[in-house]
Amino acid sequence: MNDTVKLLGLAVAAPEYVITQKEAAETSARLFSSRFKDFSHLASVFDNAGIRKRHAARPLEWFIEPHGWQDRMEAYGEVARSLFLETTTKALAQARLQGSDIDCIVTMSSTGIATPSLDAQLAQRLGFRSDIERVPVFGLGCAAGVSGLAIASQLAKGRPGKTVLFVTIELCTLAFRLDELTRANIVATALFGDGAAACILRSGPHGKAEIESTGEHLFPDTLGIMGWKIDDTGFGVVLAQSLPPFAETELGPAVDLILARNGLSRRNIDRFICHPGGTRVLAALESALSLVPGTLDHERAVLSEYGNMSSPTILFVLERVLQAGLPERSAMIALGPGFTASCVTLRRVA
Repeated sequence: MNDTVKLLGLAVAAPEYVITQKEAAETSARLFSSRFKDFSHLASVFDNAGIRKRHAARPLEWFIEPHGWQDRMEAYGEVARSLFLETTTKALAQARLQGSDIDCIVTMSSTGIATPSLDAQLAQRLGFRSDIERVPVFGLGCAAGVSGLAIASQLAKGRPGKTVLFVTIELCTLAFRLDELTRANIVATALFGDGAAACILRSGPHGKAEIESTGEHLFPDTLGIMGWKIDDTGFGVVLAQSLPPFAETELGPAVDLILARNGLSRRNIDRFICHPGGTRVLAALESALSLVPGTLDHERAVLSEYGNMSSPTILFVLERVLQAGLPERSAMIALGPGFTASCVTLRRVA
């Protein structure tokens, strides 16, 4: 078992600015109600989202003014670098390692663009070696917290003894649009927040958890369920109303296929750790996975305190599950654009 990949460190962080759900609802009403006749029918989403507050890359006043690509990406670069530095430094400290011990970095983000990539921008400050391998990935959205962990674990498994850093950062609030008078924009405004997480992986005998297996399922003819449309102003959210019912109907069989490919079944899973996309999505996941309603308790707590931060959110949940005591075997599940289900199974380390 010593050659299995272990999670050595996990750290999470969120930007300094906090927006309560009450503030988000009141500000949205002020900005949209007179221009968007359907706003009154959608306003209840703020009350029903299960969110008390979320963290944001910029203070509330910033979102009241129009912003273009340059403003958004300057904010993204500044805050993403700060969160990358904070989470990586904390994860390294947990693992009792230094930046020079990292052999490969996998960086996931779908809410901003940075070239040179964030890892290169921070390489000298974090003490990365000149021979480090960098794998920046864009476009996996909410699934990237699990997909990125899977990719990082495969790189660690294929290079025994090498240490892999996985960082995922999303600044969803920077995609807020004053000009988008759509249901999807209002729902996104009620749901999304900002955050980041970093994990350190290496094969060996010790760690917080063992990465046992990985897998994905790409659903056919589902490109319109989730994603971005991109125009001169920035990203515009694509978020179909069909997402919760689709997840309720299709996720169970997809998870069964992923587990079966790894010689497992749902009976072998002691706890599902799920990406909390929203209260409706969590209810759909509990139904799809035949869980008692309310089972996904840490997921609801993270959603309440941080909103849906896209890819890092599930790692906030994993941190709480680890603190509470990881069961013998868990399965991390996240859904993302494609439309994709991503799964990683974890084993408790003796």
